[in-house]
Amino acid sequence: MTDPTPPVPPLPEQPAAEAARAGGTPAEASAPVYDPANDPDNTGVPTSLHDDATAVGRGFFAALFDLSFRTFITRRLASVFYLVGLIVIAIGFIVYLVNGIVGGASLLWINAGAGITAIIAMVIIVPLVAFISIIALRFIIEAVVALIAIAENTERTAQHTRR
Repeated sequence: MTDPTPPVPPLPEQPAAEAARAGGTPAEASAPVYDPANDPDNTGVPTSLHDDATAVGRGFFAALFDLSFRTFITRRLASVFYLVGLIVIAIGFIVYLVNGIVGGASLLWINAGAGITAIIAMVIIVPLVAFISIIALRFIIEAVVALIAIAENTERTAQHTRR
């Protein structure tokens, strides 16, 4: 039989009160500074939590033209892509709705039933397609951002378990 008591985690190097008085954390003092040249797996994920603040400060264009792909810009641009996608979907919605209504109205002179049916179909189908497009856009962007977050968190976890 196995022992039913869970393992006890190790105690920290210093009590919390002493760490608070010192003004820093043991992780900051002992964590190595991220150096892209020494990155073993070339993911670009900083190897310590301290480096996250400096990674945010890196220039956007420097990260954009980093040919080694050591830094991820996807999380920075996700909201921009979503906004641009919403604008494109809104423009498409307006164009197709207006064209459908105008086309249906022009059919009214030839065949009244076909014109009314085309107008009703456009009023129902175009908003439905636009709504589904917004949902699909959000799913795709969330999936890409989640994939990048998984890569960053996996690297961070792997770095903290190597000792």
